[in-house]
Amino acid sequence: MARLFGTDGVRGLANAELTPELALRLASAAAVVFTDISSGSDQAGSDPTRHTRRPRAVVGRDPRASGEMLEAAVCAGLAAAGVDAIRVGTVPTPAVAFLTADYRADFGVMISASHNPMPDNGIKFFSAGGHKLDDEVEDRIEAAMDEDHIRPIGAAVGRVIDAPDAGDRYRHHLTEAIEERLDGLTVVVDCAHGAASELAPLVYADAGANVITIHAEPDGLNINDDCGSTHMGKLQAAVLEHGADLGLAHDGDADRCLAVDSTGAIVDGDAIMAILATALAAKGRLHDNVLVATVMSNLGLHIAMREAGITVRTTAVGDRYVLEELRRGGYSLGGEQSGHIVVPGVGTTGDGLLTGLLLMARMAATRSRLADLAGIVTVLPQELINVRVADKHAVAESPAVKEAVAAAEAELGDSGRVLLRPSGTEQLVRVMVEAATAEQADAIARRLAGVVETAGA
Repeated sequence: MARLFGTDGVRGLANAELTPELALRLASAAAVVFTDISSGSDQAGSDPTRHTRRPRAVVGRDPRASGEMLEAAVCAGLAAAGVDAIRVGTVPTPAVAFLTADYRADFGVMISASHNPMPDNGIKFFSAGGHKLDDEVEDRIEAAMDEDHIRPIGAAVGRVIDAPDAGDRYRHHLTEAIEERLDGLTVVVDCAHGAASELAPLVYADAGANVITIHAEPDGLNINDDCGSTHMGKLQAAVLEHGADLGLAHDGDADRCLAVDSTGAIVDGDAIMAILATALAAKGRLHDNVLVATVMSNLGLHIAMREAGITVRTTAVGDRYVLEELRRGGYSLGGEQSGHIVVPGVGTTGDGLLTGLLLMARMAATRSRLADLAGIVTVLPQELINVRVADKHAVAESPAVKEAVAAAEAELGDSGRVLLRPSGTEQLVRVMVEAATAEQADAIARRLAGVVETAGA
């Protein structure tokens, strides 16, 4: 049977694949596993109340309609297993991570499908302290779903507790994270009709920015609908219309942030990472002068960082792999081209609102336009072709494909690169080529895709 957990929790079509029954079982199993972890961990000793109270879990969600149904199921599952559910309402995913630590909860639960379309939903967990789970804990939760557990009765049944101060706690945490005021900056914020619709405008205004908000009227059905970080055309137009200094685009659960400069040009996660990395390095706060990025980051980022004296360490695609490398090396900054940026000194996971604040703080500190700051990265033309095959791993490892990749790499030299990898979710081989010109990238990518297609026939 396929593993229930994907690269970022459990996702599926709400009420078809991700049903309330599954959510209840998943929450109850997680309650059993995390209660066991809490009672046996060294961290338990730091909280004298931990052994005299019920375990607690923070529960948040994005505003999609199915979140109401799944939130009820998750809270029921937690309470049935003897865990108090601290319900924090509609908040960004990074808020749940922060609040899990701030409330000293045993774990956290976020109900969201991030940038996915409205009909989808998902459930992801954070351990004590607000950290994402490793595979071993996810496997324990999945195994516990098929086990029988003794259910508490009477006063031992968990309670569902609303936390009206949750948003204010997270808001204060963010505004404390920057050293510069943003007075004089005008920003257009696209909230994707998502979890940041209420908080993002308040947070940016708290820091002094003049905020113009679009797509901040969630009705449960319009999340990510032709807006947010995956559809940035309307944000580009709004920045130009209002003569704003920049625009910021979040996704449905606000763990991502992409930007638009005052000319209407998109500033992607690679450029944002370069801006933040050089800012930290200038203050002596970039540990070992290392930036962590995935293999999908453009070669232009690598070149820019090399010229700035910064080493780029690459990981597989996925924020969990970025987080693992950040923890392993104690590094200060990492992220993805998609705008999922992690600053471990401030938060335990990607935080789009924090990214927006830090980006504007750099503009304010240097009195620079975003276009000038982003100019540190010269993006190389990139061509990506997905080739459907019967056995993605066998094709990617075939001698003919490897030989073709080696020839392409020799042709490109230091002026480009090839990335050929099996998809993580489909029977596809992804062929990505970066080169000095778009024509060269296209020609080499098409040639390699032909070899892959032949090998997969």
